[in-house]
Amino acid sequence: MFISEKVRYVGVNDRKTDLFEGQYKIPDGISYNSYVVFGEKTAVMDGVDENFADEWLKNIDEVTGGKAPDYLVVLHMEPDHFASVAKFIEKYPCATIISNSRAFVMMGNFLGKTVNFKKVEVKDGEEFDFGKITLKFVFAPMVHWPEVTFAYCPEEKTLFSADAFGKFGDLNSDGPWADEARRYYFGIVGKYGVQVQAALKKLADLKIDKICPLHGNVLSENLNAYISLYNIWSSYDAESDGTVIAYTSVYGHTKKAVELLAEELKANGETVAVYDLSRADSSLVLAEAFRYDKLVLATTTYNGDVFPAMKDFVNALVEHNFQNKTVGLIENGSWAPVAKRKLTEMLSVCKNITFTESAVKILSAVNEENLKEIRNLAEELGKK
Repeated sequence: MFISEKVRYVGVNDRKTDLFEGQYKIPDGISYNSYVVFGEKTAVMDGVDENFADEWLKNIDEVTGGKAPDYLVVLHMEPDHFASVAKFIEKYPCATIISNSRAFVMMGNFLGKTVNFKKVEVKDGEEFDFGKITLKFVFAPMVHWPEVTFAYCPEEKTLFSADAFGKFGDLNSDGPWADEARRYYFGIVGKYGVQVQAALKKLADLKIDKICPLHGNVLSENLNAYISLYNIWSSYDAESDGTVIAYTSVYGHTKKAVELLAEELKANGETVAVYDLSRADSSLVLAEAFRYDKLVLATTTYNGDVFPAMKDFVNALVEHNFQNKTVGLIENGSWAPVAKRKLTEMLSVCKNITFTESAVKILSAVNEENLKEIRNLAEELGKK
């Protein structure tokens, strides 16, 4: 991929891995992005997954004309970027690794004491001159590991953003950037909104024409839209008005209540997204719950607790700092329903959650009283 005369792409596409980080489904694969920056000295920006190390090194050879790079800049230590570095050091023993103190500690943990390399340690805000090309290092801890660093090239007005602004899907995948970027963000980075906000403030005064993330497409048009979404996501504000209904249903009665509620909401002009938690991609539903301003949880009491798939989902919401939402509840129980109380307790630790006054309590099957409750819940949600 040609980015500019001074910046070239040397990353790889991965269509072999089915689960990213062992949990996120990636049917369209993922890219591990690496770049070469050409000044009077040549610097490679980050590595790739170890399964693609040979392809990466071949790509580096092609864009450098076989000339050994002078530097390897490590912005993020996660193995999908760093695990190939041992082969880089073996092939280019004279290259110097540039990174920060936390990253060098992690390198020792990953590589052990037997792998030797030259290094230059940089500090937050420090600039490094490669001759006619400069990189300014901007620390971005917990976006989403503690050593994460951005690098800004003023001559190219290019930001190398580590995992920030990344997305699922390889470079050949179609679809709107935001869909897979949202799922990526909330699953992997979403817990650290405060830290993302701090990083965005550091970038505010930089003139940026291109963003080169470690996953997904290089961003070069309408950058304000991408940055605005990151600001919304990391502030935990709703991106869109609408209602997500996440449900579990054993014999179909809770599902029927959900379908009736969705019909009422749509009739009132509300945007509605419905997901069966026992079947849907949980990372998608998580992202959707953060995307919209209202969430309805509909589930059964199960073993004196909440149905497992719902319990797992709500635990994920809590772990990812779910907040600033309106939540409605539908519970079902044949003899001792406790799901509503349990869900309320689980979400009580979340900030600024407003529970609807209307709720639906099903005793085995939907009855006439439930129909009224569903209409009341739909009406209240429509006013929020």
